[in-house]
Amino acid sequence: MECDYFRRYRRTATACALVFLALGAPVGADSATRHGIAMYGEPVLPPDFVSLPYANPDAPSGGRLVEGATGGFDSLNPFILKGTAPWQLRFLAYESLMARNWDEPFSLYALLAESVVVAEDRSWVEFTLRSEARFSDGSPVTVEDVIWSYETLGSQGHPRYLGFAAQTESITRTGPRSLRISFNTPDRELALIAGLRPILQKSQWEGRDFTASTINDIPIGSAPYTVSGFEQGRYVTLTRNPDYWGRDLPIRRGTNNLDEIRIEYFGDQSVMFEAFKAGEVTVWRETNAEDWQTRFGFDAVRRGDVILSEITHARPTGMTGFVMNSARPHLSDWRVREALLLAFNFTYINGTITGGRQPRITSYFSNSELGLREGPAEGRVRDLLEPFADSLPPGALEGYTLPEGDASERNRADLRRAAGLLQDAGWQVQDGRLVDRTGTPFTLDVLLRQGDRSNLAVIEIYRSALERLGITTRIRAVDNAQYAQAEAAQDFDMMPFRRDLSLSPGNEQRLYWGSEGAGTPGTRNVMSMQMQAADAMIEHLLNTDSRDEFIAATRALDRVLMAGRYVIPVWTTNVDRIAHAKQLKFPENTPIYGDRIGWMPDVWWFEEQAE
Repeated sequence: MECDYFRRYRRTATACALVFLALGAPVGADSATRHGIAMYGEPVLPPDFVSLPYANPDAPSGGRLVEGATGGFDSLNPFILKGTAPWQLRFLAYESLMARNWDEPFSLYALLAESVVVAEDRSWVEFTLRSEARFSDGSPVTVEDVIWSYETLGSQGHPRYLGFAAQTESITRTGPRSLRISFNTPDRELALIAGLRPILQKSQWEGRDFTASTINDIPIGSAPYTVSGFEQGRYVTLTRNPDYWGRDLPIRRGTNNLDEIRIEYFGDQSVMFEAFKAGEVTVWRETNAEDWQTRFGFDAVRRGDVILSEITHARPTGMTGFVMNSARPHLSDWRVREALLLAFNFTYINGTITGGRQPRITSYFSNSELGLREGPAEGRVRDLLEPFADSLPPGALEGYTLPEGDASERNRADLRRAAGLLQDAGWQVQDGRLVDRTGTPFTLDVLLRQGDRSNLAVIEIYRSALERLGITTRIRAVDNAQYAQAEAAQDFDMMPFRRDLSLSPGNEQRLYWGSEGAGTPGTRNVMSMQMQAADAMIEHLLNTDSRDEFIAATRALDRVLMAGRYVIPVWTTNVDRIAHAKQLKFPENTPIYGDRIGWMPDVWWFEEQAE
């Protein structure tokens, strides 16, 4: 199973065995200077690798890619809480000391750093900078810039950077081009996270408030692309830096081939799709299997000007659906959340929206060996969960299965069960409305982005089922800035939810589900989950050096998350669907993560067709 699971970068049984070793072997006893680092064992790529296995080192350079987005933006600083910035900027315009190979679960290779040294117990990590590393204005990347970036992001940056800072004991200069970061927490992943922090230019912000930057204050980075033009809320243009310092590095060879990447903003998805059909947008990601079959018969596809590509992958499904904010009193009871799950008739909704072509997500880590196994918890998974048995929600130990619904719109059986659970939780129907013991009606506030027609269609179907339970649904569609503010303040009962999860879950799990983040402004724990068992499983998977223990802890975490009933899961797919202009090409070999950050547009290129 595992050989098939990682088949994208291991073509032989021998290569498969090597990756088993990389995943399971302990860190070497010595603290040698290395070209890369892996979460477990050694990186797969050797020190003399030529390029990433999914990049084309001979790809031509030039051309343009136009990507669409809905909503707008009012900031070009993706590192602070204030404002809404295009998310792509973090990955196109800024670099870290190390970079990922997306054909491995979690391995990093030298980028701004030329080498890395890590303690045997991973209590510290030391980086040596490349002497040739430069910011886009031509100034060198220095140890001072690196230390300033860590300290500033850790104290003034977006909340996603604060957790790492709290686990850092010290950052000290150890040489003209080297620094050491020591940790105050046992956590094997911290050395890798350190390698992925964005590095900014210290001198740009001297005497200025980093947190109060305006739309015209664009942080200076060292990456291949820089912001060359924008109109607030309408577009951002990134241009490839012809003097980019790292273009000949193995980690960069065959990447960043496009001269220009433009992000165009539209009022809603329908307008954006029409722009794609007209050629104003040159790439479209389609997540709906029914639409993939029915919406792509337009002229440009028939002429061959637009190509329909399907990219297979072996990553976990992650979780897509509608998250419930358990901090709201009427959603704090698992019985209420289970009732809302029962009211969501997946079979009928899936048939209506996707034609029934896509299966349901069954857990957070499904489609991988990290996902929970059906039925009661067994073996090491049960051992890890049993100390928390008294506080676990029903189903964590016994096994939890999502309601299936049925093909009829009424879904009477599940609605009867939902009504019973609501009654058990203290709700009753009076004059057709569901009310609590004080007579306060149950109202569900659903937050959506303006123009999000796909999720609106789902919620409209769902609303009719909720009405039969006596629940009033209020749909609140707001622009991007208001949406970001409401999410950061957890000002919603329910909202669309997506968490991409990797083959090597780590500290991000604390951000997503950790108790410490519940109720914190800007938290990624938007469900307000506070569960000791989840916290313990996260700590265990972070600190074990045993691959078997890592898998057991992740499966146990998956059980806790599913039994918590925080999200109404929708559909998934094991293929990524991309429609794109025929001039846009990508290598035949694709990474095990498929179409994720680091693949498109990173290794794509533009090639004019011969007449």
